[in-house]
Amino acid sequence: MNFKEYKYKINGTKFSVKVGDLTDNKVHVEVNGVPYDVELDKVPSGKTTVAQPSKSPQKAPRTESGEKVIAKPSVATGKAFTVTAPLPGTLMSYNVKVGDTVNAGDTVCVLEAMKMENDIHATQGGVVKQLLANVGDAIAQDGPIMILE
Repeated sequence: MNFKEYKYKINGTKFSVKVGDLTDNKVHVEVNGVPYDVELDKVPSGKTTVAQPSKSPQKAPRTESGEKVIAKPSVATGKAFTVTAPLPGTLMSYNVKVGDTVNAGDTVCVLEAMKMENDIHATQGGVVKQLLANVGDAIAQDGPIMILE
């Protein structure tokens, strides 16, 4: 099988992705050495799009060094404070942007979990220094969302 290899850097994490030949709407993909069998759906226009991974359970992807894909970024020392997710979910929207001043109790973003939208509040006030996740990202419980200073 022929593979094309790609190197990606997503949110500071390096990934090595190998993509095999497309045969009968199926392709073999390896992410940092972890194999996945991906089945592609045919769209009526003749184009193909990624539909679903194979039915067999597979390991979650890891970085080249073997760490979990979702890792907490380091936070600068000082007065910095990280707003974290109180429950796992998908980041739906931000209510603030970098540079905004927030007070304790302000809603800073919305997290969808179990088909419910949950307002995430700052537990202390500060200025938004960095947004650590993108809208649509899956956030683990206690996963970092943004840094206030």
